[in-house]
Amino acid sequence: MDYQKYVAQRAKDIEISTIRYFFNMVNEVEGAISLCIGEPDFTTPEHINQAAVEALNQGHTFYTPNAGLLELREEIAKYLSRRHKVDYKPESEIIVTIGASQAIDVAIRTLIEPEDEVLIPQPSFVAYKPCTILAGGKPVSVPTYQEDDFVLRPDVLEKYISKKSKVLILPYPNNPTGAVMTKEAYEKLAPVIKKHDLLVIADEIYSELTYGVDYMAFAGISDMRERTITINGFSKSYAMTGWRLGYIAAPEGLTKEMLKVHQYNVTCAATMGQYAAIEALRNGDEDIKRMRSEYDKRRKFLFESLREMGLESFEPKGAFYVFPSIKKTGLSSEEFAKRLLHEAKVAAVPGNSFGENGEGFVRMAYATSMENLEEAVKRIGNFIKKF
Repeated sequence: MDYQKYVAQRAKDIEISTIRYFFNMVNEVEGAISLCIGEPDFTTPEHINQAAVEALNQGHTFYTPNAGLLELREEIAKYLSRRHKVDYKPESEIIVTIGASQAIDVAIRTLIEPEDEVLIPQPSFVAYKPCTILAGGKPVSVPTYQEDDFVLRPDVLEKYISKKSKVLILPYPNNPTGAVMTKEAYEKLAPVIKKHDLLVIADEIYSELTYGVDYMAFAGISDMRERTITINGFSKSYAMTGWRLGYIAAPEGLTKEMLKVHQYNVTCAATMGQYAAIEALRNGDEDIKRMRSEYDKRRKFLFESLREMGLESFEPKGAFYVFPSIKKTGLSSEEFAKRLLHEAKVAAVPGNSFGENGEGFVRMAYATSMENLEEAVKRIGNFIKKF
């Protein structure tokens, strides 16, 4: 039977993530060390687990409101005010989602009409482009450059804006590069955003994982709150990837529309997980500090080790990735990643998985033990000697 004739062209136009391809390949190479997946290697802190267990024991197994437990939304509002100095009304300006990924999908589907353009800095997270395509929009890649530490420049952004441009995605701290936008860098973007009447989707899932820099939420920039949909969650900060909990914070005029898309999509996030998230926000600051400190040690080790072996890289200030250039080898990103896996038994992700501007780079995640990193560095060093 010809099933392809039933499949929508939008689905045909998107591709399987290369990240998952290499993640699956690791299982086929005995003894391989994976630096592929952007997932904390820590388990969820026990006090957070226990909050979910208690919720189950107390019979909290029913649907919550579509927007999530009000108690959780209140804690999210307190966190955003305390940590990022941005105030939201928990009753009407916050939506609890099934991870930040669902929040991205809901935001884009709510905003985008056919042929609307979504401006996407690249390299960046793989989901923005397919979400835009599935919503009927047109993804427009806006390059960022190693010499600028992969920060989005206003003059470059301006070149890619057209009359059809509607939404700008700001994916900082950045996956895959580890780039962080400072307050000053954001303030330079704001006039361009206002001039062209753009809305911003600020994906700030890595906001707690910055090193030596103070991160500021884009909504905290003067006059930008009214133009910004902030997306965040619990996966990276609290080692809760499998819990699938995220949230949207935005002006009420936007959340009331996004809530309609959300409620017909998933109804609500898992109830017991929401109680765990309440505990994370109330008592999880020390967990974040502990994990961030360990990531920072690994970051410095991997970054310095790669530089010493001749792989040029700017110093990442956020997330848990290093994004070295492999151009000196003469290989494409995909060729390098495949040979590294099969010849050195180390898995990394080709940079072009994150957009054309990622060609010539690979992403290496340091969300793994120092023991694994030390062995991976030895193997990578021996592999690089071939070139």
